[in-house]
Amino acid sequence: MIINIIFFKFTLFLYFIGASFCLLNLASKKKGIGVIGLWATGAGFLLHTIAIFARMFEAGYIPITNMHEALSFFSWAIILTFLVVELAYKIKSLGSFLVPLAFVLIASAAAQPMTIRELPPILQSAWLGIHTILILLGGAAFALSFAVGVMYLIQDRHLKKKKIDNLYRKLPSLDVLDEINHRAIIFGYMLFTLGIITGSIWAEYAWGSYWSWDPKQTMSAVIWFIYTAFLHARFTYGWRGRKAAYLSIGGFVTVIFTFVVINLIIKTIHNFTS
Repeated sequence: MIINIIFFKFTLFLYFIGASFCLLNLASKKKGIGVIGLWATGAGFLLHTIAIFARMFEAGYIPITNMHEALSFFSWAIILTFLVVELAYKIKSLGSFLVPLAFVLIASAAAQPMTIRELPPILQSAWLGIHTILILLGGAAFALSFAVGVMYLIQDRHLKKKKIDNLYRKLPSLDVLDEINHRAIIFGYMLFTLGIITGSIWAEYAWGSYWSWDPKQTMSAVIWFIYTAFLHARFTYGWRGRKAAYLSIGGFVTVIFTFVVINLIIKTIHNFTS
């Protein structure tokens, strides 16, 4: 068995443990459950990083060229985002929303063919790796905004009903959630914009055209306009709170639709191969 697949399968197991304990932490009053989830997730992230680098050395290129690799890297990027935010804010309940999402993505990656194939000449460009890394890291930041948007709506509902229970105590304040949401979208927007720019450069190199308006490019433009509108409304009209949360959720649903659904149902030059 190839080394990267061995580490990948251990990662899958640890993310399952991490997701399970993170979800249990949200419902349980016992202390320490969230810590177990965090450590299992952190250990999985370490093995996941090794798996990605091992695959890169085995393949000879940045491994984000097919659905297995793209789903795996997206999962890795979401866990990286979670760990960075956890380090900064100490919000273990965030793992209850992000780690299960990352586990679903890596489990989906495990269902895809894992064979390393030689890249066709058109894909043998450093711009391809730069483009996909930036887009998926931006997507991970949008996943964070989605998660804190859901948490905001839950916490807001608790406050309106004056329901002070275990879940209310596990979640951060509305101000903290709104702040994280705002920062996540700014960071994701910058990465996604750079991803579109570098993708256009690669498209010119590969096909002789910066933009072809195929379905995936069109939906990427839609995503960019959604988050542009979000930031405009935030800075111009002061949109915060529930409006920001709903936009974050809608934006990420569009990201998932573009990344997964279009790739599965519509054949385009930008599709990840299986």
